[in-house]
Amino acid sequence: MSLYRNLMWFLKGIKEYTRSVHLASRGFVVEDLVVSAVGRSFMITGANSGIGKETAMAIAKKGGTIHMVCRNKDKAEVARAEIIRESGNPEVHVHILDMSESSQVWEFAENFKRQYPSLNVLINNAGCIVNKREMNSNGLEKNFATNTLGVYILTQSLIPLLLKSRGPRVITVSSGGMLVQRLRPHNLQSLGGHFFKGKDKPAHTHKTP
Repeated sequence: MSLYRNLMWFLKGIKEYTRSVHLASRGFVVEDLVVSAVGRSFMITGANSGIGKETAMAIAKKGGTIHMVCRNKDKAEVARAEIIRESGNPEVHVHILDMSESSQVWEFAENFKRQYPSLNVLINNAGCIVNKREMNSNGLEKNFATNTLGVYILTQSLIPLLLKSRGPRVITVSSGGMLVQRLRPHNLQSLGGHFFKGKDKPAHTHKTP
């Protein structure tokens, strides 16, 4: 099955991630990016670096209100200052949360709903790659707790708030690498036996519905 999955991933990759991408880009309309996000709020997890930070920066430049959900306060504040400086938009807020701690994710979402009247867009970007077996305070494997359960809890908890806004959206950043990993529905935490390492683990958890 592993050979079959890798072959299918290769064929899909050739079709969708190489020439087809360039062909599709010809229909891209630059003017579609000329929009205003003023009056709309966006929550972005893992917003202090990489894709999350660039997303926060782009939206801030469009006038949107940004809620950066980050684990490291110092790094988050540095990123926040940079985003405000470059965008000229002061509506950038930092929230400290460890997505691997399931109970904390739920508590954060509940507190956020009490503090803020609405949320237009949730962008689930945060993820982790832990190469050795580690457990959170609830006894859950950290890769699973962060990449799967944390995302589920945050999204489900915030849906009532999202539905209060017009045209709400939930965007989850994933990985095409999931196509080469077998989903083990009875052992999502890789407990006992094989433990997914490196890129394999997020690929496995991203495949979980």
